[in-house]
Amino acid sequence: MGFLFHSAVCSLRRKRGRTALTVLGIAIGVASVTLVSSIAQYGTSAVGNELESLGLSGLTISAASGSGASLREEELSVISSCGGVDAVTPVLFETGALSTRRYETEALVWGIDTTAGEIISLEVRYGRMFDHADIRARENVCLVDEAFAQNAYARSNIVGKTVSVLCGGIEQEFEVIGIVKTGSGLLQNMMGSYIPTFVYLPYTTFQECTGKSGFDQIAVKVTDSQTVGETGQAIVSALRRAGGTGFEANDVAKQRETLDSMLGTVTLVLSAVGAVSLLVASLSIMTVMLVSVSERTREIGVKKSLGATRRVILLEFMFEALLLSLLGCVCGLAAGCLLSLAASAVVQAPFSLRGDVVLLSLVFSMVSGVVFGVYPAALAARLNPVDALRQPM
Repeated sequence: MGFLFHSAVCSLRRKRGRTALTVLGIAIGVASVTLVSSIAQYGTSAVGNELESLGLSGLTISAASGSGASLREEELSVISSCGGVDAVTPVLFETGALSTRRYETEALVWGIDTTAGEIISLEVRYGRMFDHADIRARENVCLVDEAFAQNAYARSNIVGKTVSVLCGGIEQEFEVIGIVKTGSGLLQNMMGSYIPTFVYLPYTTFQECTGKSGFDQIAVKVTDSQTVGETGQAIVSALRRAGGTGFEANDVAKQRETLDSMLGTVTLVLSAVGAVSLLVASLSIMTVMLVSVSERTREIGVKKSLGATRRVILLEFMFEALLLSLLGCVCGLAAGCLLSLAASAVVQAPFSLRGDVVLLSLVFSMVSGVVFGVYPAALAARLNPVDALRQPM
């Protein structure tokens, strides 16, 4: 084994430029597959965690289309008392505007309860969340995000300032009691190009502004994500027993599964593109080895005349091809990990690397080295020593 390794290293060092280009081609293919898989894993994990924090691993209760039903306080109380329910919050929303004397922007106006922080991903950086007194008194108070504060006042903490909110077609002034971290929710990041900012009002104040007496939806966070469907059926049954008809439970976990499936398909397609480049790079191993056999014909003749068997020659060339592919794989994995680590640092996300991708890359490199090195190695092993010695140096 030591002789084979030494011989392979000497042969590859002899043609450094050609070796470097072949290794580079394989490394690019492996790095692309590693980077794509790392990004896909981060994306899937981020979406899953965000949906979990938004309560979207649970349920939303809404009125069925065309039923004429309405969600009110009575339904909220019934749902809260159902088994398997961890937290509930009424949800109202509509597009509006948020402005100060010097700055104005479109906004998505939310009406939420004090329990929203348990279900919706909100991180209050300054000030406070709504309390029960705000809800009961229908106070004109609001939460705005940090980006709006920066744009409007060039600082993050604007607690105590007054802003104007256009809600229900009527513009009213609200006191800012809390600043929410911008982008604390994935959905806000996704919608940022369409709706620049979110503003949150007590749901009772929202109802007063818009004239609504009910809720658009009731978001439910369940205690056990494995029993979402059963909990949804129990809630609908409880509402029916309480005299409410025309309600439906939407198992958002199923939508999450659909989203995960879509992300998996995208990952597969992108990985396949990277794998094609890796396959093309692996084909270059055969080209390099064929050229190497042609250039070293006389050398092979000398070795055979000194007693080297076909098996020795075959193993020597196959080991050289294997080493070439492994070098490319190791360099590609290192580059892919460094790029993934850099991307994680830029987006401030935890670095993650799929072990199965690393293992598959190593296995693929070893297999490609053997497969694409077999033919050139067989040609070298079959050379007649007399004919080989007649070849010019």
